[in-house]
Amino acid sequence: MSHDHDENLNESPNEHFQDVLARGTRTPLNRRNLIRGGVGLAALSSLPFLAACGGGGDAAPAPAPAAPNNRALGFSAIDKSLLDDVVLPPGYTYRVVHATGDRLVSSIPAYSNTGAETDEWTMRVGDHHDGMDIFYMTAGGQFTTTDTGRAVLVMNHESSADAHFFHPNGQTSAGVSGKKFSQFDSWDLGVRPELEVLKEINHHGVSVAEVGKNSSGQWEYKLDSLYNRRITGQSPMRIAGPAAHIADIRSFMVTAFDTTGATSRGTLNNCGHGKTPWGTYLACEENWAAYFFMPNGSVDVDARTKASRQRYGVMRAPNTATTAGSQGWSATATAATDDRFGRWNVSAPGGTAALDFRNEPNTFGYVVEIDPLTSGTPAKRVALGRFAHEAAVCSLPVVGQPLAFYMGCDSRNEYIYKFVSTAVWSAADVGGGMAAGDKYLNEGKLYAAKFNDTGTGEWLELNIANPLIAGYATYVFANQADVLVNARHAADAVGATKMDRPEWGAVNPANGEVYFTMTNSNAASRPVTGTNAANPRSYADSDGRAQTGNPNGHIIRFRETAGASNATTFNWDIFLFGAEEDAGANINLSRLTAKNDFSSPDGLWFSKVTGICWIQTDDGAYTDQTNCMLLAAIPGTVGDGGAITVNNSLGGVTGTQNTFLGAALGEARLRRFLVSPRGAEVTGITESADGRAIFVNIQHPGENTPAIGAGPSFTFQSQWPGNARGAAAYGPAGRPRSATIVITRTDGGVIGV
Repeated sequence: MSHDHDENLNESPNEHFQDVLARGTRTPLNRRNLIRGGVGLAALSSLPFLAACGGGGDAAPAPAPAAPNNRALGFSAIDKSLLDDVVLPPGYTYRVVHATGDRLVSSIPAYSNTGAETDEWTMRVGDHHDGMDIFYMTAGGQFTTTDTGRAVLVMNHESSADAHFFHPNGQTSAGVSGKKFSQFDSWDLGVRPELEVLKEINHHGVSVAEVGKNSSGQWEYKLDSLYNRRITGQSPMRIAGPAAHIADIRSFMVTAFDTTGATSRGTLNNCGHGKTPWGTYLACEENWAAYFFMPNGSVDVDARTKASRQRYGVMRAPNTATTAGSQGWSATATAATDDRFGRWNVSAPGGTAALDFRNEPNTFGYVVEIDPLTSGTPAKRVALGRFAHEAAVCSLPVVGQPLAFYMGCDSRNEYIYKFVSTAVWSAADVGGGMAAGDKYLNEGKLYAAKFNDTGTGEWLELNIANPLIAGYATYVFANQADVLVNARHAADAVGATKMDRPEWGAVNPANGEVYFTMTNSNAASRPVTGTNAANPRSYADSDGRAQTGNPNGHIIRFRETAGASNATTFNWDIFLFGAEEDAGANINLSRLTAKNDFSSPDGLWFSKVTGICWIQTDDGAYTDQTNCMLLAAIPGTVGDGGAITVNNSLGGVTGTQNTFLGAALGEARLRRFLVSPRGAEVTGITESADGRAIFVNIQHPGENTPAIGAGPSFTFQSQWPGNARGAAAYGPAGRPRSATIVITRTDGGVIGV
């Protein structure tokens, strides 16, 4: 995620994970005493873990081949860096595959990097490269899991928040150029040029581009490929969901665009992603809510609509100013007559939903399935719930067993979810496209996670039959469709556990265990009470940059009972805590060093070739010492560490918290592999089938650049990739651009080993 969404929209009384950890009933190991006694955290791996955290008898699905977890990584860790370039270990090199604005067809001009393009960007690579995956295809264009030498690279484009780089003089409002507006800003209402707005809408969505090796053996994208395609903020979408509830679901989607609610337009703010076993791509709509606005004087249609909008953060103008939404997309001269722009105004002037766009926010917040090898219409899979989706990662498929898809809701104090398919997996569905998606993603059960203080957890089904949901007073549910469309309220009702910004998930191919990044939390969004435990730490940033709470984040992992995708219980521990190396023993619980310390884990992905867990950061707490980074880890298993006690302090408030921590990895099994250019987030990663190339996204380099034309002292924070060193330099120099890079070893070997 490229922007830090601090707003707390969860006012439910549900327990936060910090409360779970504070209430631990077992006698914990005291980490400070262990260290004082000379045992050290590394010794925790030899201590017997509590049985409730998962014994060795759990039957797991047949694992994919992966390297053992007791080996050392095969590259030299790199130092932290503030350079404006991608830094890699010795023996590795990178080149750019494509960058924001690159054309997909030769019928439009090559990108100028001056903002002068006069097309609407419907066939240019979008902005804010994020989650991505690679799909191999046969000579006939069918999906295959075999490396055929032909593939498409599919990726999300999260935001247009740095759109000032893509207009000649920055964004324009009320005739004034040179503005820069962030994703969550409100800004002065004025008439915006329509072309600017169309560019920004089309920055969003998904890009599909054919990739392959050229005659020199280097990876590149192929201009004019039949498979090159854009899905944007305006592309038609099919509304799909459980057959028994589809009519009710579509009643929430009725707008002047489609009075039946069967279709909608566009996908926004796609961050993490998923890949299905049958060969389709899952784009996940994250912070979509901030794109809408209501003019001053507008009122919500009814109390339920107001409660829904407040829980999801749909923007409302303050009473004292005339403001538009975060990007001002309805602030065009033709907004009243052209619904491409008017749709972002969610007031209700028409009298009925079929005459206006009051329901437009209901059409966003879903997992969007796309078949990357056809031109078919994407589907919004409502059965997987509506929230700020961050990734939708599939369990290891086992023939005859249902599939589970794990999802985070990326905002502080939100939840982890799981969808379990009614249909059981059949290998015959590989290559089945959207028809297979209808089979597995429309019918099933949606759950939210509750983490217990004993190292166990449970999945709470979100179903109108549950009296806690049917009788929930804060939001009165009409039916099961309402539960799916307002899944955040439903998770509140059943008592799911509030978490510290659940972002990407990943499934370990060796054993099916599930990992999630908790990117961070802070005291501003989660008031400090009691001992101020924060999953389970609560502290002030050691460098004094007013970062408090849990500014460095952590990674949690869990194992389903008996390894079953449809299990309703699980066991958990904390895999890693982010921290600065010198933060002190009660903050740096994973004993990170200068070679592997990190902050704000965000992207997360496992290599099927090597078993390496790749960790990507989106950090604002450590930027005085380093740009964001990519680390490699060789994971163990849930329960390989032990119980510990954390001693917290923040603002004079002290206390202890109990938790369960995985075995320390040390520098041998956790190393820094890449550091990004200035201002960039490292996010999105996939690999070639042989593991000899990995693709990594560098998002929003130079995001802290002041608005173009802001004054005589204006300078770029970054000018990457045009300024990269040597052969890595790419495209016209000047303004920074998000880009996808491919990393290889100079000796042609497998990455990371």
